[in-house]
Amino acid sequence: MYVLSTLDLSIILSYFLMMVMLGYYMRNRARKSKDAYLMGGKSLPWYMLGLSDASDMFDISGTMLLVSMAFLYGFKSVWIPWMWPVFNQIFLMVFLSRWLRRSNATTGAEWLGTRFGLNDKGVMQSHIIVVVFALLLCVGYMAYAFVGVGEFLQIFLPYERVKDVFPFLSHGEAAFPAGSDAFNTALQVSKQNTAQFYGVLICLVATFYSIIGGMHGIVLADFIKYMIMIVCSLCVGIIAMQHMGGDASGVLNHVPLGWDTPFFGTELGLDWSQMIDDAAVKLQQDGYRLFSAIVGMMFFSGVLKSLAGPAPNYDCQKILSTRSPEEASKMSGFISVILMPIRYFMTMGLCVLGILYFKDLNLQTGSDGIINFESIMPAVISKFLPVGLIGLVLAGFLGAFMSNFSGTLNAAQAYMVNDIYLKYVRPDAPRQQIITMSYLSGVVMVAFGVGLGLLIKDVNMIFNIITAGLYGGFVCANVLKWYWWRFNATGYFYGMLAGIVASAIPPALSVSGVTHYFDGTRMLYFFPVFFVIQLIACIAGTYSAPPTNTETLLNFYKTVRPWGFWKPVHDMAVAEDPTFQKNPNLGVNILNVLLGMSGQILLMLLPMYLILNKWAGLGIVLALLTVVFMVMKRTWWDKLSQY
Repeated sequence: MYVLSTLDLSIILSYFLMMVMLGYYMRNRARKSKDAYLMGGKSLPWYMLGLSDASDMFDISGTMLLVSMAFLYGFKSVWIPWMWPVFNQIFLMVFLSRWLRRSNATTGAEWLGTRFGLNDKGVMQSHIIVVVFALLLCVGYMAYAFVGVGEFLQIFLPYERVKDVFPFLSHGEAAFPAGSDAFNTALQVSKQNTAQFYGVLICLVATFYSIIGGMHGIVLADFIKYMIMIVCSLCVGIIAMQHMGGDASGVLNHVPLGWDTPFFGTELGLDWSQMIDDAAVKLQQDGYRLFSAIVGMMFFSGVLKSLAGPAPNYDCQKILSTRSPEEASKMSGFISVILMPIRYFMTMGLCVLGILYFKDLNLQTGSDGIINFESIMPAVISKFLPVGLIGLVLAGFLGAFMSNFSGTLNAAQAYMVNDIYLKYVRPDAPRQQIITMSYLSGVVMVAFGVGLGLLIKDVNMIFNIITAGLYGGFVCANVLKWYWWRFNATGYFYGMLAGIVASAIPPALSVSGVTHYFDGTRMLYFFPVFFVIQLIACIAGTYSAPPTNTETLLNFYKTVRPWGFWKPVHDMAVAEDPTFQKNPNLGVNILNVLLGMSGQILLMLLPMYLILNKWAGLGIVLALLTVVFMVMKRTWWDKLSQY
C-alpha cells in the first residue's frame, strides 16, 4: 500500500489551489468575446499553444503504458506508438496544420463549410455527424479521465487513510466480520466510492479553471504543469542514473539480448523466458512476434490516419487557435521537440529502476494471472522517489489529467456553442449570452462525462469502443476531403456513417466475448476492411449527388492551397487568374515527413541512450538529429510562408 506523506499531500493541494486561483485570475480576459473564450482570441503564441498541447499528451495512463513497453521491448518500444499513430504530428507540422488554419474556422465542424459550402442537404448531414462524433469523443475522454484519475490517486491516498476524515465514503464494512465475503464486498464498494470522490473533486477543479478562464486559463495552467513535469522528468532520470552507478551492465544483465537496440529483423527477437516468465507470456499475448510485418501495418494505417488530419478534439482546437497558418505549423512541430525527450527521459528512468529492483517491487496481478507491467510506474514512484518529489510528480500527473480534461471540455464547449447554439438556436446572440451559454454547455458536458464515469465501471472498454469505432470511421472520408476535388458533402456523410457503424461492430462484439478485438495487434488486421467499406460508401455517396458548387471549390482551393487530385478546379482557377500557380510542394512535403518521422524517433532514443550511458549510440543520435534539423531548417522552416 502506497501512502502519501504530509509534505507530498501539501504539494498536491497547493497545486490544486493554484489552478483555482489561476482560473479566477483569467476570467476577465476570457469574457471579452467568443473567440477570446474558446480560442484565446487567436492571440496566443505558437510555442505556448504547442507546450499546452504537449501537456495534454503527457498523461499518466499513457506514461504507465510507455514504461511497461520500455521494460518489455527496450529500445524497440519506440516503434510501438506508431499504432496510435504518434507521427500524425509530423504530417500536421509539415502541411496539414497550415491547411486547416487557413480556413479561419472555430471548430472542425465549421471547417466543413469552407470545403463543401453551406446550403446543401449533404452539408447539413455532414455537419451533424461531425458534431455528434466530436461530442461523443469528448464525453468518452472525460469519463476515462474521471475514472482513471480517481483510481490512480487512490493508490497513493487509499480509503483506509481517509475513511475517518470522510466517513460518508464507507459502505458499512465495519458491520461485518473482517475477512468475510460481506466485509470484502463492502470494502470494495468503499474503495470505489473513494476513487469516485477523488475523481469528482479533481474534475471540479479542472472544470472551474477551464470554464471560468477559457482558453487563456487552460494554456497558462498547462504551461505551469509542464514546467513541473520537466523538473520531475530530469529528477527521475538522474536518480535512475545514480542507481546504475555509471554502469549499464546492471540493467543489461537482466534483459534479453537485443533489448538495447532499436533495430529488428523479421521477428522481434527478445527472449524473456530465461528471466521473467510473465514477461515472455505478455510478449506472446501482445502479438508483436512478427515485428517487421506489424511495424509495416502500423506505418500503413498510421499514414492514412495522419493524412486525414486531426480529429475534432483539443488538438484541432489548438491548431485553429493559432495566430496564423505558419504558426500553426510551428506549434505542431514544437510538440514533438518538447514532448518526446522529456517524456522518454522519465519513461526510461522509471524503466531502469523497475529493471534494477524488479524483485523488490510489489506489482499487481492482472485478471489473467500475469503481472500487470503497467503497475511498474506507481510501484517505482512510491519506492524510489524521495518525499517531496513524489508529491511533485503526482501533482504533475494529476495536472496532466486535468489538462486533458479541460482541453477536451473546451473543445466540447466550442462545438455546443458554435455548431449548435449559434447555428440552429440563436445566430444573433449577444456576447454576454454567448459567454453564458459557454458556461452552461461546459457544465452540461462535465455532467455527461462524470455521469458516464459513475455509471460505467469498466470505462477503459467503453473508451476503446468509442475511440476505436469513431476513429475507425473517421479516416477515409477525412482523407478524401483534402485531396480529391469531386468528393462532396454527401460522400462525406455516408463515408463517415458507414465507417463508424462498421468499425464499431467488432469492439461491441468484443465486450460480449464474441471477438477479441482489443487483444494485442488485432485492431491492425481490421483496419483495411474498415477502410474499404468506407471507401465504397464515400464513392457511392459522392456520385449520388452533384459536385460541390464551383464557387466553394475555387475558394477552398485558392485559400487552402492543397495538393492532390484538383486538376479541374486548378484549370478553373487559372482561367480566372492566369498567374495562379498550384501548390508544388508535394515532393518536399514527403521529404519533410520522412525527415520529421526520423527526427521524432531519434528524439525518443536520445534520453534512452543517455540514461544507459551508451555514449557511442548517443553520439550517432545527436549527429543524425543535427543533420535532420539542418536540412529541415532549409526545406521546411524557411519555406513556411510559401504555399
